Amino acid sequence: MRTPVLAAALVAATLSSPAAAQQKLTVMLDWFVNPDHGPLYVAQERGYFAEAGLEVELIPPADPNDPPKLVAAGKADLAVSYQPQLHLQVAEGLPLVRVGTLVATPLNSLVVLKDGPIDSIADLAGKKVGFSVGGFEDALLGAMLEKHGLALDDVELINVNFSLSPSLMAGQVDAVIGAFRNFELNQMDIEGRPGRAFYLEEEGVPAYDELILVANRDNTDDLHLQAFLGALERGVQYMINHPDEGWNLFINGRDELDDELNRRAWRDTLPRFALRPAALDQGRYERFAAFLENRGLVKDMPPVESYARELK
Repeated sequence: MRTPVLAAALVAATLSSPAAAQQKLTVMLDWFVNPDHGPLYVAQERGYFAEAGLEVELIPPADPNDPPKLVAAGKADLAVSYQPQLHLQVAEGLPLVRVGTLVATPLNSLVVLKDGPIDSIADLAGKKVGFSVGGFEDALLGAMLEKHGLALDDVELINVNFSLSPSLMAGQVDAVIGAFRNFELNQMDIEGRPGRAFYLEEEGVPAYDELILVANRDNTDDLHLQAFLGALERGVQYMINHPDEGWNLFINGRDELDDELNRRAWRDTLPRFALRPAALDQGRYERFAAFLENRGLVKDMPPVESYARELK
């Protein structure tokens, strides 16, 4: 029996033969370039995509809400997205399918100032909470609040777009949901305004895959996606085996990324990357779908296999 990795390798070998032209794939990132995207850039710099017969373009979004919608509309081949967001968007009818995992643990957290007035989630009653990606961050926040006797109506939600930690440090909001524990917490510490995180998976939210790769439902039979995932796996393996060399590849030609914040985030993210990006934990998706249904956030969720697949 062929393993998924072997099958991907065979596909890549076929697609990268001299007779095959480089297939262009457009990948929309979920955010501005940061260490969460490390395997993508390492695979690019190491030539793994090219060896798989692919010309991959990695594009940061103007708006973090846009990437899955662009894939659904056929304007991009893949998007880096979030498992919770996928469930909600599929329930809304978007033709999206998870085909890979980039970061296999939650990064999302609810962050407050360490020396601020919020000692517990219950203290958020009547307070302002910033968010960046609508549709699912408020759903996660709702579950956390409920555990402490509050509801979303008890807080004021403010869309701060990319400015999560800056808005918190400036006092524009009292907390932010969607702050990544490997990034915003480091950013705040460097700025001398340390934060404190409440972790979703400890506050009533099931564990999930933070960053995933989604494709249009009509394109999941494209063999180039298998080749892409095989090359991405090589990128992850190289990073784990050679973290310092991987860092140098990540910042190559991107001098603006070579700072203390990204170095810290690189270190903190390494153990969270999916070692087998194509592999699917179906039970994890079933549990999260049940969580959303039980909270009344989705109705008649379709079977997991219709929107989360392991390409073979």
